[in-house]
Amino acid sequence: MVAQRIEGEGKSPVHRHEARLHAHDHYHVSHHHRALPLGEWEHRTYWHTHDHNHSELLHSHDYDLKSEEDGHGKEAHVHDHAVPDHSPA
Repeated sequence: MVAQRIEGEGKSPVHRHEARLHAHDHYHVSHHHRALPLGEWEHRTYWHTHDHNHSELLHSHDYDLKSEEDGHGKEAHVHDHAVPDHSPA
């Protein structure tokens, strides 16, 4: 496990999230090349639901803790889809 530390503190105090396994919509964002001279890239979003894990996390941010929990399912996540409930860290 990599030791985590915080460089400065946001409006929300430093806090820790324990490792957990859960399920919610899981979003992916890709860049699609449109072959145009200006604005040639567009974002494409897709989603699905499956169990996945989150390793322990120590962090701070500039929004409140309720917004963090309420918005968690709307964030893009990165993990290995062959084993989404296992983190290499």
